[in-house]
This record gives sequence, structure tokens and C-alpha cells, in this order.
Amino acid sequence: MYPHLVSLGISEPEKIERYSLRQEAHKDILKIYFSKQKGELFAKSVKFKYPRQVKNVLVDSGSHRYKETTEINRNLTLIIDELNKITRPEKETPTDVKKKILKDLRHLEKVVASKIEEIEKDLEKL
Repeated sequence: MYPHLVSLGISEPEKIERYSLRQEAHKDILKIYFSKQKGELFAKSVKFKYPRQVKNVLVDSGSHRYKETTEINRNLTLIIDELNKITRPEKETPTDVKKKILKDLRHLEKVVASKIEEIEKDLEKL
């Protein structure tokens, strides 16, 4: 019933509770969260990274100028379609979009801070 999710190794798609999708550099990061099982402190989740497809789009036909652009991986769109059938996500309001952007920004800050810390530790070893 959900061939693309099964191809990811998800044997019980009906246990999927929600998912998130974000873009980092030239990759889309899909994180799938499962319903918390009895006795678990945290719900299980899995993360998948998909490279964005690069395309050259004609910007000006007179000068034959092209612009490089990226778009979501086709397989990922098929997976998202299946996830939407399971989770039936609600439409986002402008407030939700703002919260998501702020959440993504905070996540980016943590990633950058962690990377800086890692590099500083590597420098101390030299």
C-alpha cells in the first residue's frame, strides 16, 4: 500500500505519527516520527537525506542565459505523498510558517555552534 515507505525500510507505516522536512545546503532532510510505544521514553524517529536535483533554467532566451536552480528529488515527492495519506497534515497558517522559520533558524544556530566547537577541539589537538 505504501511501496516508497517500505522501500525505505519502514515495515509498519501505520505507526507513523508525523514527519518534518527541511532543507540544508543542497539536501532535503526528511525526518519521520513514529508513535511512542509502551515503555519508551521517546518516540522513535528516522532521518533520510535526499540531494536536491540541479537544473539549468533558461532565464533570457535572447541572450541564452541560464540560471542554475534546485528542486526536490522526485522520489522524495512520492514519499511525501504517501506520508500525507497517513498523517493528513493540516494547512499551515502564516503564524505556523513564522514559527517554522524561527525553529529552523534555532536549529541552524545549534548546528553551527556544534560545528564550531568541534573545529575548536580539533585545533586544540594540533
